[in-house]
Amino acid sequence: MQPERVRPLVGVVCDVKMVPPHAFHMAGDKYLTALAQAAGVTPVLLPALTDLLDPTSFVSRLDGLFLTGGYSMVHPRHYGAAPLPDQAYDERRDALSLALINAALDRDLPLFAACRGFQEVNVALGGTLHQALHEVPGLQEHRENKDESLAQQYAPAHPVALTRGGLLQQILSTDTLEVNSLHVQGVATLGGGLEVEATAPDGLIEAVRVAAMRFALAVQWHPEWQVMNHPQQRQLFEAFGDACRA
Repeated sequence: MQPERVRPLVGVVCDVKMVPPHAFHMAGDKYLTALAQAAGVTPVLLPALTDLLDPTSFVSRLDGLFLTGGYSMVHPRHYGAAPLPDQAYDERRDALSLALINAALDRDLPLFAACRGFQEVNVALGGTLHQALHEVPGLQEHRENKDESLAQQYAPAHPVALTRGGLLQQILSTDTLEVNSLHVQGVATLGGGLEVEATAPDGLIEAVRVAAMRFALAVQWHPEWQVMNHPQQRQLFEAFGDACRA
């Protein structure tokens, strides 16, 4: 294990959740553990207090930024759409993530994002989202079955085709990758400056990179799940950790 003094500091965005009777700023253990174990970095939770703290002030103190998944959705007002009545939103996280993404781009700070974080990157760069993939003709089911065990929910669900010559293919040295699938929303139109890194069999974009940055990778799946048991997903965290150390 690396000495803590040499580990890069990676900011992790927080969700704001009610644990009655109080609100808490939190991030999932699986993300923090994957960052510490597989990426070899020290995760630092960033509170969603944009009304009190300037998120851009965090960036100069960090070596990387990680955007987690979440049970809430990016509020559709950020891409010119109306909210759906059955969706959960976390606008305090939106404000934090969108500000941090833009600050990371300005500083060329290494960035890695999963699921909701992937969607945040697309929206931050002017893209739009399908709010209910299961209602879009031609797209397959991308949601998990919540009646199943976590092991079943996070099991590989479908392959993705990696873009030839892209960052993912360079990291993994393969043309395809089996991924899990636990998302309701997905990319409708791609944000400016993003390059497609992987697509699902139905054509849905599953991974992107910010072309102008040294390392800025966002994936629609959950690479953090039991990452030490999945060598290819571990390679993604290792590559992010290397970028942060650089």
